[in-house]
Order: sequence, then C-alpha cells, then structure tokens
Amino acid sequence: MGGSGTGNSPCASCKLLRRRCAKDCIFAPYFPSDDPHKFAIAHKVFGASNISKMLQELPVHQRADAVSSLVYEANARVRDPVYGCVGAISYLQNQVSQLQMQLAVAQAEILCIQMQQDHIDQQITLPTTPLLFDEDDEKSFLLQNNLPQFLNFTPFNNSSSVNCDSFKKGTLYGHDMVS
Repeated sequence: MGGSGTGNSPCASCKLLRRRCAKDCIFAPYFPSDDPHKFAIAHKVFGASNISKMLQELPVHQRADAVSSLVYEANARVRDPVYGCVGAISYLQNQVSQLQMQLAVAQAEILCIQMQQDHIDQQITLPTTPLLFDEDDEKSFLLQNNLPQFLNFTPFNNSSSVNCDSFKKGTLYGHDMVS
C-alpha cells in the first residue's frame, strides 16, 4: 500500500475508493492522504474515472494545474450546481461594471466641482480696481457702468453647460446604481 510517498498511507483517492495505492498511482502526486477533502469534492462532481482519464491525457507538467482547476470547479459546482464557476465570474463581472459606473459618476462629480471652483477662481482673479475713464466722455461712462455686468457673465448659465445636480450619488441617467 505504499504508492503515495507518505509512508504506508494510501493517497486520498485510493483511501476514498478503498483500493490499494499502486506505486504508479496517477492520483498520488496530486491528492495526498493529508487532504482527503480535495479528492472527495472532485470525485463527487467529476468521478474518479473521468479525473484519471483527464490526467492521463495531459503532460505531467500540466497535471498539477489541471487538478487545481478541477478542484476549484468542483467546489464552485457544489455551491452553484447550475452555473459553477461561470456564475461566480458573472457575479464578479457585474460587480466590476457597477464599480466602473460609480467611478464614472464620481469622476463627473469631481469635474463639476473643479469647473465650479475654476469659475469662482476666475471671478476672484478679475481686476477689481476701477478703470480710469474720463467721466465726461460718454463712451467711457457707458463702459464704466456696463462693465460689471460683463464681468459677472457666467458661461454655466447657458443651456449647453453641464448640470452638476444630475450627478447625484447613487443615480445615473435616472437609474439607481445599486440594485
């Protein structure tokens, strides 16, 4: 009974299947006796003969990765018998999409805040000292009295500007971000 390399103890697969563990047991290198759950879960989903066939068809250097994949898929199938790994992948892709949308909303909010701050900074940095005009000159009078209304002109008041109120947290295009 000594094919597993751990003394006289058979590998996990031979132990579960109650058979003699041969010296050239294909399962022994990948299903050690100290981790019986690993083979038990793979056996439950795929069956010992299918696992054996898969391992025999692969080059030796790829077998460890194949066993890891089989055990991972078996665990996923036990949790979700219909979709297995695909269900987990779909769930994670959906989460990534939601997070990307939240990131886009946050970036849009930051852009709105920056635009508003730039607008405030522009108003602060405009010259506030009165311009020197000849008060008797009619053109100077018009410029002097109408200049403040031009200085208070805001490009954010036109209809083509970004409405920062539309970027409320949790919504985008009228749809809730969290479902």
